[in-house]
Amino acid sequence: MEMEAQLSSNMRKALLVLNCVLLSIGNCGGLLVMRLYFVRGGERIWFSSWLETAGWPLILVPLVITYMHRRTKQGSHAKLFFMKPPLFVASAVIGVLTGLDDYLYAYGVAKLPVSTSALIIASQLAFTAAFAFLLVKQMFTSYSVNAIFLLSIGAGVLALHTSSDRPANESNKEYYLGFFMTLAAAALGGFIIPLIELTYKKAKQAITYSLVMEIQMVMCFFATVFCTVGMLVTNDFQAIPREAKEYELGEAKYYLVVVWNGIIWQCFFLGAIGVICSASSLVCAIVIAVLLPVTEILAVIFFQEKFQAEKGVSLALSLWGFVSYFYGEIKDSKKKKNPTPETELPQTVNP
Repeated sequence: MEMEAQLSSNMRKALLVLNCVLLSIGNCGGLLVMRLYFVRGGERIWFSSWLETAGWPLILVPLVITYMHRRTKQGSHAKLFFMKPPLFVASAVIGVLTGLDDYLYAYGVAKLPVSTSALIIASQLAFTAAFAFLLVKQMFTSYSVNAIFLLSIGAGVLALHTSSDRPANESNKEYYLGFFMTLAAAALGGFIIPLIELTYKKAKQAITYSLVMEIQMVMCFFATVFCTVGMLVTNDFQAIPREAKEYELGEAKYYLVVVWNGIIWQCFFLGAIGVICSASSLVCAIVIAVLLPVTEILAVIFFQEKFQAEKGVSLALSLWGFVSYFYGEIKDSKKKKNPTPETELPQTVNP
């Protein structure tokens, strides 16, 4: 449904649920598919980071559908795109930053096991909370503070034993470089999420879901351009056919992994900026954090990683934090709908 004015409350809730689903698919599936690429013989880090946003043309499909829907109602007066130049420039800048974050993230995934994603999530949640306070004046309640604390502790518990999952035949230099690149990706990601929310707030136009998709498309396009430059410098394009032939799962499955890599990461980006639009940057970070133990369980299933007791504790703490935050939100929304009546002084009636 196309809306020219501010989204209604019911529509916001529906879009929030839809975007949380997309974010869940992208966050869990993206990491697993990316790791599958590296585990089975893939070595091109710039190529892997390029795949995170290279699926941006897929967004043209829903944009065309919504445009055709507008055409049936508004005729030739229907706008093809809603984005104005200032918003385009802001989205392009965020896109370049996203491209850099993609590279840092891909480097970490290439060098570290899936279990160390706890470090990414733990620090990214803290960075997001800090930048959300500085950039968009995010107000914190006791429930949101409790959720951040529990989710960070839950991820930190996983981080305590990441060295036991250390990849074989990997030097100390590679391991620690991957560790610090991952932390840098978390810091930059924690800055980008509130920056998108700030862009929404500063945009001098109505934020419709069509506009949200346009913002994602521009962001992913410029992130892809940034990573394309890196691929050209490292000759990744020439190495792809050779890497496909040497891939452990076979050449056909190599390209299948590559294609799904691009598709699933588009779900992540669309879900993330959709959650930011429908709720806030802090909610987006919390949803990403609570998905961490889900990713851990999937890593155990698909990559036969060990499920230590720490992962069970992390799962419990993460779910507790998730419930705490949304319980606080529900309680706050009920308070706004049913405000406590204020005590009023009786008015004096003049005779």
